[in-house]
Amino acid sequence: MSDKQKHATAYWKENIKYLTILLLIWFVVSFGCGILFREELDQFRLGGFKLGFWFAQQGSIYVFVILIFVYVRLMNKLDKKYGFDE
Repeated sequence: MSDKQKHATAYWKENIKYLTILLLIWFVVSFGCGILFREELDQFRLGGFKLGFWFAQQGSIYVFVILIFVYVRLMNKLDKKYGFDE
């Protein structure tokens, strides 16, 4: 395997690691907080709404948008690290 191929393989392994972590966070927030832990979270209120309901309706969307910006930032750093930035 050439040095260039090793470089590209390392880049994609790190990219997949970031994707896996971010998707896991999104899953925990959307499915976990909105469905699995809803009853426990409903003991608290946010803006007049039960917290479990809020996560199911709004919170998971906000977290998803934040994760998009985090992913962009991570990928920009990764591109610079491996010399793929333009």
